Amino acid sequence: MRFSNSFLDEIRDRVPISDVIGRRVPWDRKKTNASRGDYWACCPFHGEKSPSFHCEDRKGRYHCFGCGVSGDHFRFLTELDGMAFPEAVQQIADLAGVAMPQPDVEAEKRDRQRIGLQDVMELATQFFETQLQTANGAKARAYLRDRGLTGRTIETFRLGYAPDSRNALKEHLAGKGIAKDQIEACGLVVHGPDIPVSYDRFRDRIMFPILSSREKVIAFGGRAMSPDAPAKYLNSNETELFHKGNVLYNFSRARRAMSGADGAGTIIAVEGYMDVIALHQAGVENAVAPLGTALTENQMALLWKLTQQPVLCFDGDGAGIRAANRAVDLALPHLKPGYSVRFAMLPDGKDPDDLVRNEGRAPFDKVMSSARSLSEMVWLREAQAGSFETPEARAQMEATLKQVVSVIADENVRRHYGQDIRDRLNQFFQGASRQQNNQRGFDRTPRGGNRGGQGGGRGGQAGGRMAERGGISDRLARSSMVTGSQGLPPLRESVLALTIVNHPHLLFAEYDEISAIEYDNRDLQRFWSAVLNAAAAKGPRLSRENLLEQLQAEGFDPLLKALDQQIRFARLWTATTAAAPEDAREGYLQALALHQRTKALLWQRRELETELAHATEEGDDDAVSQILRNLQEVQLEVTRLENQEAIIDGFGVLSGRVKGPAGK
Repeated sequence: MRFSNSFLDEIRDRVPISDVIGRRVPWDRKKTNASRGDYWACCPFHGEKSPSFHCEDRKGRYHCFGCGVSGDHFRFLTELDGMAFPEAVQQIADLAGVAMPQPDVEAEKRDRQRIGLQDVMELATQFFETQLQTANGAKARAYLRDRGLTGRTIETFRLGYAPDSRNALKEHLAGKGIAKDQIEACGLVVHGPDIPVSYDRFRDRIMFPILSSREKVIAFGGRAMSPDAPAKYLNSNETELFHKGNVLYNFSRARRAMSGADGAGTIIAVEGYMDVIALHQAGVENAVAPLGTALTENQMALLWKLTQQPVLCFDGDGAGIRAANRAVDLALPHLKPGYSVRFAMLPDGKDPDDLVRNEGRAPFDKVMSSARSLSEMVWLREAQAGSFETPEARAQMEATLKQVVSVIADENVRRHYGQDIRDRLNQFFQGASRQQNNQRGFDRTPRGGNRGGQGGGRGGQAGGRMAERGGISDRLARSSMVTGSQGLPPLRESVLALTIVNHPHLLFAEYDEISAIEYDNRDLQRFWSAVLNAAAAKGPRLSRENLLEQLQAEGFDPLLKALDQQIRFARLWTATTAAAPEDAREGYLQALALHQRTKALLWQRRELETELAHATEEGDDDAVSQILRNLQEVQLEVTRLENQEAIIDGFGVLSGRVKGPAGK
């Protein structure tokens, strides 16, 4: 159900945020000043040893200076405990001693429709679990037993079996009163205009439930029992609940493992479901996996939400090496100070499941302890690509490495990578000259194919694209810290708002994150509230025409025209209707990431300024010096952000454009 802002503000004001958070984390005694309502702790959202998680009763907010999470009472409960928002509101209202408001019948109806799909997925999970224990599931049970899984592990991960039938699940759900359209909306059956009778999507497969970050079943992975099946593993198709590229298998359990009393120091990404489950059974509970495909940018961002240095673990065969090289290319553009990845390469022919099942946890821990840095992986990939006996070959290698690191967007990180490359090249070429290219001092990890030329090509193309973006990007970057002239919103806020109006499908792709955007401009705050109301009423069926009609009816037509003029004057055409959906999405996500980073930096600067005032009052010179150093670092990051290149792709590569529409 929906709640009025006045009700949410009332219960927030009645309950100190430290009372909510203090139930889950122990406060640090040295840094906490309870008399001022100022609290510090080790962050429950990512593993750390020194407290960087801060909450302040006066503001009713928390923020971690390590991983960047922030929010209020409700977000803490929804993000850490996986509660639904109404459940979090109920808990805070109970603590405040305030009765919940009377429900809105229409709003509740919409909520039931959305939650109803989750209920159907839960029924399907229970059906598969039951089938695993029947005579039909004997073969599947034997397979799991041969893989070394215990009954407790099978129960923990809620593994099941889909019988070899075209309608067993469909008829079971129909018998529970589940409507045909709900079964289809969950992706549990194959259906369509060319299919007279729908049939079960998963047949004769071991079933792996896939959970959301709130630990609700949103999809399934199915492992075929028959060797003749066209696909060994089959995932649910994309649904309203499930977007494969945004989900990591075992994410919620791994997050809990990191935030518990014995929290792990990092997160480990492995390649498959069985790897995750075998590691969990061996005591390694902080492992996740992509869903049968290569790691995506969104999945990498999820890893970085949990830890600054996730470890990517790949099988030691040729396919594993190629996957590691793809991950190198994926991570490089998004590096920033303190945030990177490490690579753990398993012995050739082994995967994590094989290793812990046959030899126990110790060999896997040894592999983790020797994980390589991203910079080392870049070097090894190119240095082992061929022979460098001639000056021309060495020059080509140097040029290739420069192109590879040129895609790093952060200027400081890119500079340090350049220095690292120069140091390695000097050492390498000196040794090659003395020993006629005898590379006995280098690790000869096998790799798939000659990547030197490929890596350079990709780097060159990406570097060229980033150079292309500079003009428009610089204008947007300079707008990030100041408001627009003549009362207009900051340009970046205008981009975020108008892109959604012109491309409303983007809102539903990442609804939780996008709907929570906080605008500084008051007109945009009211405008955004109207957009969300329209989205709640129409759901994914919301079109641009519907949204414009609703906004104009509520008097926002002058603001819409002003935003459109502002965007076109700045030539940021990815926010306009002329942009292809792919370009609009890319531009929007980049602007959103920078908007969030800007907000976090400004929040951090205000917090440090408050700390500085307190330390100055108390005459703590050491604390004052440290805070001033921290403030300087934050200000340097603010300056870097203002001048950063490649903020929004103003030239739509996917649309085939080299200029804005109609030369605008």
